[in-house]
Amino acid sequence: MTQDLVLLTRLFDLLHWLLPKAERFPRVHRQTVTLRLMNAALDCQEAVFTAQSTRGTRRQSALQDADAALNRLRLYLRLAHGWHWLNDGQYAYVSAHVAEIGKLLGGWIKQAST
Repeated sequence: MTQDLVLLTRLFDLLHWLLPKAERFPRVHRQTVTLRLMNAALDCQEAVFTAQSTRGTRRQSALQDADAALNRLRLYLRLAHGWHWLNDGQYAYVSAHVAEIGKLLGGWIKQAST
């Protein structure tokens, strides 16, 4: 129970930091890459909410959905850094945050599968 609360807090912190940054990405990409990045972050949060409120195979499915959304988020963050939309310090910060979320999520997935 505590692990999922920490995960939700970390995801909220990530969204709180990331969404204002994404609004500053180039306007020409707002309907493509930026939108997908924001959707991936929000999808991950929503899937964790679903997992928290369900049990059994539905929880497993929601956790897998959260993991897939987190992987998509990693991809879009790498692209944003590669295109210099995020500087090195911002990318290091968000990458460490995403890595922590991945560890928490992975632990929950492992616990739920036993």
